[in-house]
Amino acid sequence: MRLLVLSRNASLYSTRRLVLAARARGHEVQVADPLDFRIVISRGRPSLFLGDEAPPHADLVLPRIGASITNYGLAVVRQFDLMGVPVLNTALAIARSRDKLRAMQLLTKRNIDVPVTVCARTPGSIEPALSLVGGAPCIVKLQQGAQGIGTMIAETPQAVTSLLETLWAMGQDIILQQYIAEAKGRDLRAIVVGGRVIASMRRQAKAGEFRSNLHRGGQGVRAVLEGPYRRAAIAATRVMGLEIAGVDMLEARNGPKILEINSSPGLEGIERASGVDVAAAVIAHAERFLARGGRRKHRMTLDEERRTSRIRVGAAGVARRRAGLDGG
Repeated sequence: MRLLVLSRNASLYSTRRLVLAARARGHEVQVADPLDFRIVISRGRPSLFLGDEAPPHADLVLPRIGASITNYGLAVVRQFDLMGVPVLNTALAIARSRDKLRAMQLLTKRNIDVPVTVCARTPGSIEPALSLVGGAPCIVKLQQGAQGIGTMIAETPQAVTSLLETLWAMGQDIILQQYIAEAKGRDLRAIVVGGRVIASMRRQAKAGEFRSNLHRGGQGVRAVLEGPYRRAAIAATRVMGLEIAGVDMLEARNGPKILEINSSPGLEGIERASGVDVAAAVIAHAERFLARGGRRKHRMTLDEERRTSRIRVGAAGVARRRAGLDGG
């Protein structure tokens, strides 16, 4: 297999581990920065250039698209897909997972539990939105973000108002989210590859911090997931359409609540905490994926997303009419 890894930096731990794991299994591997590609769009002939040359021939592309280059990175991944090169994690699946509001909408549509989440956009909507998430303290998140960036806690209603008005003035779209007090700064991270949980850990935020991300000083220890948590992680990954994902969950009184799905999860923390060779598991799945012709077992297309939304909206309208809430 000739594998092309899309990564901004070949020296990053996760990229190096994937390259070493692929070479250990006898594959040819190259790493390319997505920003170094030029996308050429012409009728019937989508193509790419890496610098002034054609990109290296690849049997499979493994995207590691960071949040800072989402738009252009996704365009490059999409172009490989249009050119008929199989990609692990499509542009559509990555985009779904990176938009927090969209991801929550899709998860709850499939009856997967998440913390109560409210999207608001006007000063007059702040008070009712805060009431819906259970009041302060609550979590304020940018719709785009990763590694805890753009995630804040607001301890009082006044802090919520100040944060939202500031972020709106900066042109940011935000969501309010229920604060799960019983989690006590802990969460679970599961790595799902090819529809199976292959590694998991429990993360604990450092003192004075509510975010448990390892980049924020959190500590990770090996964890064995109980059935409901394992099933929730697999279901969430399937809804996004991802082949590889890191799924973050809270341990609430009534079971798992999905916080976030990461399409390019870091490998360093989870490999050290769990003792699992995650990189080797990713490459083994890449081999299986390519062997079945790059076909996905579970893939929700954009048309399916829209069709499901129309069905739900129509059903809601029927329910309202039956309840006498609509005039029709």
